[in-house]
Amino acid sequence: MNNSFLDSISLRRSTYGLGATLPVDKSVVTKTIKEAVRLAPSAFNSQSARVVVLYGNESKKLWDMIFAALVKIIPSEQVADTKARIEGFARGAGTAMVFEETSVIASLQKGFPLYADNFPLWSAHATGITQFSIWSALANIKVGASLQHYGNLVEDEVRKTWNIPLSWSLIAQMPFGSIENPAGEKQYQDIEDRVKVFA
Repeated sequence: MNNSFLDSISLRRSTYGLGATLPVDKSVVTKTIKEAVRLAPSAFNSQSARVVVLYGNESKKLWDMIFAALVKIIPSEQVADTKARIEGFARGAGTAMVFEETSVIASLQKGFPLYADNFPLWSAHATGITQFSIWSALANIKVGASLQHYGNLVEDEVRKTWNIPLSWSLIAQMPFGSIENPAGEKQYQDIEDRVKVFA
């Protein structure tokens, strides 16, 4: 089947072997992330996604912060492996921090009380779509990435460090960079077991 969109998203993989040498100019990466965020759909066109892009030392600062938080809560025998994993993320060219603007969700809940209980769920859907859009768009320009979730450990420090509004809730961190070690072959379950068609 010839479908350029499917071809594009087939490139998206969890890339852990990242490097700092991007295959395109940093400005192209920034523009790609901005367009992916702009075009990602959201319930009621709420456009609640917010993204902060960190490059170079700013990105390393985030991963140092995350490691320092992890060391306080993990067993000592896990420190070496955890350090290696976090350093792998820090070796990339940058990190996209993905947030949700909670004031937008609260406003929609107030404006549409019939759906108030649904807006947090729809916000979760929207951020997932935004993350997928960024990830796939980066893959399409041959920039590797993975999706990480350490926000609960460092959200307050992130806010202070980069002057992030209190209403922005940190959802995910996406380290990105050159693909130094491609992901292995992906295994797929039988699609006939996952999609049923009635006509």
